[in-house]
Amino acid sequence: MRLGDASDAGCRCPLDAVASITRTNTAEGLMSSTRTEFHAGLIAFAAVSAMSAAPAPAADYYAGKSIELLVGAPPGGGYDIYGRVVARHITRHIPGKPNIVPKNMPGAGSARAAGFIANVASKDGTVIANIMPGAVIDPLLDPKAEKLFDPTAVMYIGNVNNGVRVCVSGSQSNIKTFDDARTLKATFGGGQANDSTRDYGQLHRKTTGAKWDLVTGYKGTSDLAIALERGEVDGFCGFDWASLKSQKPNWVRDKVVNVLIQDAIEPLDELTRLGVPHIMKYVKDDTTRKAVELILSQQVFHRSFIAPPETPPEALKILRDAFDATMKDPQFLAETEKLRIDVAPLSGAKVQEVVQKLYQSPKDIIEKARDAINP
Repeated sequence: MRLGDASDAGCRCPLDAVASITRTNTAEGLMSSTRTEFHAGLIAFAAVSAMSAAPAPAADYYAGKSIELLVGAPPGGGYDIYGRVVARHITRHIPGKPNIVPKNMPGAGSARAAGFIANVASKDGTVIANIMPGAVIDPLLDPKAEKLFDPTAVMYIGNVNNGVRVCVSGSQSNIKTFDDARTLKATFGGGQANDSTRDYGQLHRKTTGAKWDLVTGYKGTSDLAIALERGEVDGFCGFDWASLKSQKPNWVRDKVVNVLIQDAIEPLDELTRLGVPHIMKYVKDDTTRKAVELILSQQVFHRSFIAPPETPPEALKILRDAFDATMKDPQFLAETEKLRIDVAPLSGAKVQEVVQKLYQSPKDIIEKARDAINP
């Protein structure tokens, strides 16, 4: 089942915004007119009068300032890599060229960093964050989770790429294929609440027939990778495919792991060519498919950058414009290619729209999705 198209004209279902996001971008225009010379005179007078009280021009807003970038993940992982590479290049596209200072703030699957942004950080555009998608969608899907922030209220600057997550098992494990995982007992690892490694591990136990036991509490994919290589766990889920290729290029090349299944709204051709099945092969009934689609929709905003809810419009526009320009920057793209990380950007305005629509999903689908990722 594929989700419908979501254009700027609106869509009939909150989930319709998701599938077409990766393929289309829409442009918005602003039209204004005046009817009489009298009205025109008033507008001209207002414009002249406002000039002395106008905010500082874009060139001056960030001059002499620094921007703190909170990376809502531990050092060394995929989110850390993406956050720091954006920090190295975005400053060239911000008028005034402020210094960007990355700082890791892991915890609660990025919800700690998002909560700091929403409730504590300065609201002037000098503190932003790079967060995991679980932080955005888990308040919707986990009623027991501590509500550290409102994902519909923060301001989205942009998203670097759409994610495809995979489950992997170690070469020493008896689990060689996903069909093995549906018939053989195994132990898989996972992180904490809001972490994709926990959520997707549970997702497969609840919806696709995986038989593994899930041991949680690991601190990110770096710790899970060590556990897998040591044989402490048979495998784990929720590993971003782009991050796997960047951080562990030998895993696939040298067959250190078996890539069991791909989790995304639509299958990735690269993984399909490798013989990796798509999750929907194992999801049969329509209600469960809709719930799985809701969970997977978070990968549309896979690596989002956010600003506080009350960020001034002029600062938000500067940040969004700079982000969009960075995503097209040849120097940025050359470094991401060198790092073997994927770039498939989405504008901040579009991410804002998608998040709002997801939080308007039908209640029965939300309840089904909640059950799918929680113990």
